[in-house]
Amino acid sequence: MRFKAVVVFVVLLSLLVGTAFGCKASFEPGTYTDDLDRGVTIDEVPQRIVCFGPSITEILFALGLGERVVGVDDFSDYPAEAQALPRVGNAFAPSLESVVALAPDLVFTLEHEQFNSELEAMEINYFVLSPEDIDGILDNIELVGAVTDSIEEAAALVESMEAVIADVEERVEGADPVSVFFIVDATDPTLPWTAGPGSFINALITMVGGENVAGGAPISWPQFSIEEIVSADPDIIIVQTMLGGIPTISIEALEAHPIWGALSAVSQGRVHLVDGDLVSRSGPRIVEGLEALAEAIHPELFD
Repeated sequence: MRFKAVVVFVVLLSLLVGTAFGCKASFEPGTYTDDLDRGVTIDEVPQRIVCFGPSITEILFALGLGERVVGVDDFSDYPAEAQALPRVGNAFAPSLESVVALAPDLVFTLEHEQFNSELEAMEINYFVLSPEDIDGILDNIELVGAVTDSIEEAAALVESMEAVIADVEERVEGADPVSVFFIVDATDPTLPWTAGPGSFINALITMVGGENVAGGAPISWPQFSIEEIVSADPDIIIVQTMLGGIPTISIEALEAHPIWGALSAVSQGRVHLVDGDLVSRSGPRIVEGLEALAEAIHPELFD
């Protein structure tokens, strides 16, 4: 559901009236609903924000709010300006002490039960962003815009993203289906991790006319045996890069492998690298990931 943010009728009414008279939509104090359906009271425009999640950091900076961000998680490496900000740990080891020291008036965070509970116990106001699909990402951007008094900036960003999505969908409409195996991590090339149902990667592959080999897996991040991959014989293999832009297995290593190298996708040069951040982070650059996957799966449509 798009933009479920403001649940107070007075807030909605004021936005509608302002728009009707050509006024700039602006922040209204009230109760906003986050992705856990929590009512979060925000009385003033947040000025000291901590971002706990790379995608959240990217949203804030894309809205021009970088100067209000006082801390980020360890994995927030984009844009470059975010790299200089104080760190508050990561999803595996959050640092509540670091958050408290930064004295934020709002923490935007991913769904993280332990960390969220600790914030609650310390009476630190926090807002959970946990989108399930691209529509959810667009919702989140609009929601962050409403909470931070950046409504017009959020609307412009969403509009630009929707234009990219529409362009890609128009290009791939009617294209022949292409089977895809997506390598998340092939540190063990005989049992690689891949993306299954419920992942952004699976949703993006489907959006661009791909048929994900792991689309019917029982979990979102399954491991596939090399025998299963040989049996599927995918048309395309896509390898995501990890931190530092390096994949866990190179195209050259796949070509040299006695089993991988015999797959038609490998022997015929249909293996592609894709920036993992673009296809896994639930922020503005997800549409760049959509474009990258579309071009890898249907290169003939992007000449």
